[in-house]
Amino acid sequence: MRPRPPVKGRGIVSGTGLIVTCLAATLAALVFPVWSSYTDRPGPAPDTLSAQTLQTSYGPLSALDQDFLVKVRLAGLWELPAGQQAKSKGTTPAVRTAGQHLVEGHRFLDERVRGVASRLNLTLPDEPGDQQKQWLDTLDAAQGAEYDREFANILRVAHGKVFSVVAQVRASTRNSLVRELADDANTTVLDHIKVLEATGYVDYDAVARDMAGESSSPTPAAPASPSVHPLPPPAYSPPPE
Repeated sequence: MRPRPPVKGRGIVSGTGLIVTCLAATLAALVFPVWSSYTDRPGPAPDTLSAQTLQTSYGPLSALDQDFLVKVRLAGLWELPAGQQAKSKGTTPAVRTAGQHLVEGHRFLDERVRGVASRLNLTLPDEPGDQQKQWLDTLDAAQGAEYDREFANILRVAHGKVFSVVAQVRASTRNSLVRELADDANTTVLDHIKVLEATGYVDYDAVARDMAGESSSPTPAAPASPSVHPLPPPAYSPPPE
């Protein structure tokens, strides 16, 4: 009985299958480490900016930047009328001069912040906050030397809080418009702090307690000495009216 000849097709199929199997195994060996490198590694590092960050042509606008713009606008909405009031209601030249500095400074800053917000397509508030309205009510009710003390201390505490925000924004912002505004705000707020302190009515212990969170009221517990010191010149150049 003669042996049956080999079936060539079966050999070809078997050989091709072996080659395909080897190629598949090789491909799997190459792909698996790459796939593992994506599935096993932790997610991307979180962005240093807030999830509320807006992308603008002037650079990223973080949530802190946006809050800063709102604070500058709110400051103008109550500190400007407070300054106007102090110009007529203050009983000493130092208090009236401090009021004039507030009027000039916040007219300048308010124009600047509204211009920046317009270029960034942001909406700013049109009236002061509840706490700021309470401060204005306190000033409305005060008379004489009591008014001078209330004005100097309420405004000094408020400027101290804003000053720290300005510094944080200036150090961290990546938006060119916000950076320029922070420069202007830093100069203006520092000038206001100086003229308020120059009234001689600032209670530094009360300011320190408030800044440390130990006091919820910016009004001093006891009146400070009403001595008057020379006033520093304005440290900014507001636009001509």
